[in-house]
Amino acid sequence: MEIISFVQQSKKKSRITFPIRQKSYKSVAYAYTYPSEKHIFKAGRVQSSLTVKDIFAAIGQGLTNFGELCIKNLKTIVISIFVIVGCIGVAAAAIFTTNYLLSHTKAITINDVEAFDIANLDKFMSAFALETTTEVDENGLIIGEDSSINVSALSQPVEYQTYTVKSGDTISGIAIKFGLKNISTLISVNDIGNVRTLAAGQKLKIPSIDGIVYTVKSGDSLSSIATANKVKLETLLDINELTSETLTAGQVLFLPGVGLDQKTLQSRMGELFILPISASFRWSSPYGWRADPFTGVQSFHTGTDMACPEGTPILAAMSGKIAEVGNNRTYGNYIIINHGNGYQTVYAHMSKTIAKKGQWVSQGTKIGLVGSTGYSTGPHLHFMVYKNGNRIDPMTVLKK
Repeated sequence: MEIISFVQQSKKKSRITFPIRQKSYKSVAYAYTYPSEKHIFKAGRVQSSLTVKDIFAAIGQGLTNFGELCIKNLKTIVISIFVIVGCIGVAAAAIFTTNYLLSHTKAITINDVEAFDIANLDKFMSAFALETTTEVDENGLIIGEDSSINVSALSQPVEYQTYTVKSGDTISGIAIKFGLKNISTLISVNDIGNVRTLAAGQKLKIPSIDGIVYTVKSGDSLSSIATANKVKLETLLDINELTSETLTAGQVLFLPGVGLDQKTLQSRMGELFILPISASFRWSSPYGWRADPFTGVQSFHTGTDMACPEGTPILAAMSGKIAEVGNNRTYGNYIIINHGNGYQTVYAHMSKTIAKKGQWVSQGTKIGLVGSTGYSTGPHLHFMVYKNGNRIDPMTVLKK
């Protein structure tokens, strides 16, 4: 007769042991198959106390089993990790790309509606050109005035007189009043940092001839200064009443017929604009002719685009008066600032305008928020600059 061990209920430690035989499982019962009969019994719950040793033994056994499982399936685990990381990367890239495209403008083609609005804006800007009574070119020369220098004056020492600025005076108007042809002269001689700060009551030195002042540096010689500025050596001696060619560092010379370089002149005229976006942005479309990326049709882009998230603050590129706050189909919400000296700037596609018409603003004042109103493919600022009623490339006046 076969003897089968089964669960004993006693005070001794209990355990379950089963004979090693061929088994077939049916429901919750264990069936042992014999040649002639089937014996079925059920195993009951073992009642035993749990010790700390048992807990650590179980944990140790579990870690051992887990380690063996990992080793046996290492290849599968590594592949699974790569697949999961790859999926996360693809999802992240998709989210980033979607947000980027939604937050940035793409190039667009000018349609008839936009062309109509641009023409109206140009007409509006032409009115500002009428306010400019005196114009100067990029070299500071007053347009319409004879720029030639009186040769006889070059052999005479430069003389100065004093003028007190009156209300309504302009730097060009003062120059014309005293027979000067280049505004660089008054700017240089009086070390005017910004002609926009010229105020009534201010006293200016007025030289008898056009030219600029130059401070001698260590290593300079009169001949090197004459050559660099295309002035005759004899003229420098006569104009500055020099008895010898010996110079000392810090000595101030008057250079007749010489003007300020264009970049310095722009800065002194207050014509260098700051970027209207101080936050991070992307140049998405430059000023000028371009080919549409989809149709290949050439169209003229009237300003420069700065793509950035909606709500980014827009700043006044230069101090001035808010000339217009409006909305149309092309530019959406927009603001125009009149800066004087023939300059105006336009800020388009705003989500919100903050400055009010007629308000005076300083350079850097927040005037609105970036948006995508009007004819726009994404949040960005369309920035335009006008000079004497004509559009110009904003990059030529922006501070680098």
